[in-house]
Amino acid sequence: MFSKKIVTLGVALALSAVSVAALAQVMVGGAPMLATKDIIDNAVNSKDHTTLVAAVKAASLVDTLKSAGPFTVFAPTNAAFAALPAGTVDTLLKPENKATLSGILTYHVVAGKVDAAALTKLITDGKGSATLKTVAGGSLVAKAAGGKVTVTDEKGGAATVTIADVYQSNGVIHVVDKVLLPK
Repeated sequence: MFSKKIVTLGVALALSAVSVAALAQVMVGGAPMLATKDIIDNAVNSKDHTTLVAAVKAASLVDTLKSAGPFTVFAPTNAAFAALPAGTVDTLLKPENKATLSGILTYHVVAGKVDAAALTKLITDGKGSATLKTVAGGSLVAKAAGGKVTVTDEKGGAATVTIADVYQSNGVIHVVDKVLLPK
C-alpha cells in the first residue's frame, strides 16, 4: 500500500510539473491555445507544429481532427520531425505515401480525452505504466519517472511530454519531443 502511494505521488508530481500551465492560458509555439477551438484550429497557430499541420493536411486528416472526438493527441514538434532521418518527412508528404503518413499520424492519437489526471490514474493503476490503444490500432506505453512523463512506441522509441493538458474543444493535446512510430 505504501509503495502504491509513492507511485501515485510520483506520477502526480511528474505530470503536474508539466501541466502547471493548465491553470493559466497555455501557450504553444508562441500562440495561445484556446479550449474553445478544436485541435486543428489551435495547431495551425503554433509555430512549433507547422510540420505536423502540413502532414495532417497531406494525410487528409483535417476533417477528422476537427470532428467532435474527443481525441488525445501526442503532438510532435517541428524539431521532432527534423530529428527523423534526412528526407523522411519529404518522402512521407508525397501523395503516394498518404496511407503510410496517415498510419503514423493516427498512431499519435488516442480515442477519448486522456488528460494528465486520467493518465496519472492509468499509470498508477498499471503499477508504473499504462498501455494506450491508438486510433491506428497500435499501442503506446506511458510511464512517469524523474519528474517526466514518457510515451514509448512499438519500436522502443520514447518521446517526452514537454507540455501537457493543452485542452481543445474536441480533446486534449500533449506536446512531445519525438515522432512515435508504429511497428
